[in-house]
Amino acid sequence: MNNQTKKFFIYTRKSTDDKDRQVRSIADQLSELKELALKEQLEIVDVFVEKQTAKIPGRPIFDEMLKRLEADEAVGILAWHPLC
Repeated sequence: MNNQTKKFFIYTRKSTDDKDRQVRSIADQLSELKELALKEQLEIVDVFVEKQTAKIPGRPIFDEMLKRLEADEAVGILAWHPLC
């Protein structure tokens, strides 16, 4: 893997709707994902944090991250999966 292929974004999200629905806080997600990046020797280009209800369409921070991904600023996204 060359340096370019090791560049990733971190994306964390927590709904403002239902605090019980997603058990991991933003801080917990971020900590776990940074630990994974360190273990796998991945460079984190930027961290995106989104806190909003899923009832309202659109996620501007997620959309910005995708645009930057398409511009080849990173090759992938690290995100916490609720089933892990």
